Amino acid sequence: MSTIDATAHPASSPQPPRRPFRAMPGAQVSPDAVVGDGTTVWELAQVREGAVLGAECVIGRGAYIGAGVRVGARCKVQNHALLYEPAELADGVFVGPAVVLTNDRAPRAVDPDGTLKRAGDWEAVGVTVAEGASLGARAVCVAPVRVGRWAMVAAGAVVTADVPDFALVVGVPARRVGWVGRAGVRLRELPGRAGMWECPVTGERYEEQREGAADASGAVTLRQAVAEGNGGEGDGDE
Repeated sequence: MSTIDATAHPASSPQPPRRPFRAMPGAQVSPDAVVGDGTTVWELAQVREGAVLGAECVIGRGAYIGAGVRVGARCKVQNHALLYEPAELADGVFVGPAVVLTNDRAPRAVDPDGTLKRAGDWEAVGVTVAEGASLGARAVCVAPVRVGRWAMVAAGAVVTADVPDFALVVGVPARRVGWVGRAGVRLRELPGRAGMWECPVTGERYEEQREGAADASGAVTLRQAVAEGNGGEGDGDE
């Protein structure tokens, strides 16, 4: 009996239909922006020139995506969030309503001599948000800072320093009060196993690591633990 090598005929495989991006009436999307398939830009949102949005994003009403800002796939930017250049968001990032990603370390409207500042009179610095992270409503990230993978910034927090992967930060200025897993739920520490944490939703386990100094002065980070009985590495995202 003869057989057919399907790999020799890739064109015969059905391809999913493309879903071009949608810009709702009243949205402003620059013709020089790149917007991925399946993305929706709602009314009164503005996507500036040079911005790059990945596939299947949702850009809410009145949101602002600055010139050259990069947004990964499947991100949600809620109503009236402001993402100033040169911000960068990885895949799967959630940006809550009225969040602000700043870009000026020493903002002034005028120079010391009283003349109006122009775009070339200051150096823009950016906020970087890693894969899966969430920024709660009205949070402010004061550039330059990095929000780590799957971290959670509470509503109203003001982030002035880098946020570790999986960290839960709250307050002004933001400080770490716990850890969260990929499900977004606060992790619980395993009894009798200091530095080991478990997600109550998925059962995934995580372990603390101390960077730099071996004593309490070293920065604490979190990584997904190797599954019991698995001799391989962790989640592969290190």
